[in-house]
Amino acid sequence: METLALERKQEQNRLLRERLMELKKERNAIILAHYYQRDEIQEVADFRGDSFLLAQKAAQTDAEVIVFCGVHFMGESAKILAPNKTVIIPDERAGCPMADMVNVDGLRKLKAQHPNATVVTYINSSAEIKAETDICCTSANAVKVVNSVEGDEVIWVPDKNLGHYVQQHTDKKMIIWEGYCNTHDMLTVKDVEEMKAQYPNAQFVVHPECRPEVVELGDFVGSTTAIIKYCKESPCQEFIVGTEDGTGYQLRLDSPDKKFHFASKYLVCPNMKVNNLKKLVKCLETMQPQIYVPPQIADQARQSLERMLLVK
Repeated sequence: METLALERKQEQNRLLRERLMELKKERNAIILAHYYQRDEIQEVADFRGDSFLLAQKAAQTDAEVIVFCGVHFMGESAKILAPNKTVIIPDERAGCPMADMVNVDGLRKLKAQHPNATVVTYINSSAEIKAETDICCTSANAVKVVNSVEGDEVIWVPDKNLGHYVQQHTDKKMIIWEGYCNTHDMLTVKDVEEMKAQYPNAQFVVHPECRPEVVELGDFVGSTTAIIKYCKESPCQEFIVGTEDGTGYQLRLDSPDKKFHFASKYLVCPNMKVNNLKKLVKCLETMQPQIYVPPQIADQARQSLERMLLVK
């Protein structure tokens, strides 16, 4: 029975992939997939990457349609940087709890309390928040961005864990918002210690969205892209991975002979995983749901994203 079900699923996926190729050509579409997406989506993507790389690809592409397989704020970033393109996502319910932890009123109040502070916002935020922001950043360039801004005071939004990590690498005074990534924040010291006891030869690679005490245990700390690059280039053959489990697709692709153990079975983002191949095909058929950002918000948010893209 199981074999039959698996064969049926494989055949269904094959037909979906064929239909997808037709639709891509028809619509002049490009598929961008975040590293946290299901394997079946990463397999068919034109580009896989973190939010920073994908935002850049969106800004540069000649395609008329951008299909963004990620969460809602990523589709918004693509629309902001490529306003003349049609941007669609497979499932509009793919939100981000961390992005929802900050609101415009709260940020405006904080700005009023610290009028000389530069607002640096993690790209994992809504278009409205980006519009209230001086410059955006990603986990890959957060330290560079904070150190690049003028003045010695920074309002940091919304991830407190990444903010704490950046604080260790800057002399600026940081006022840190109390948001966090539900998935990364779940990882505990106990989880990591148990895995280290089980796999004593493995290196622990960890994302700075994890709790500070977990990050401290890392042999390597970096963004998703940095983790992938490090594991590929490292002579070490075994890793305990402290980031979302979708990353396993690229890790295994790059280093098929290396072993990867995720630090917890709970390192799964439910929002990233709502997208699947069926929904991907359907959104290209119907050209829905489309991402819309009001022009005034888009114009203001674009400035904060473009400033980020200028930081070298």
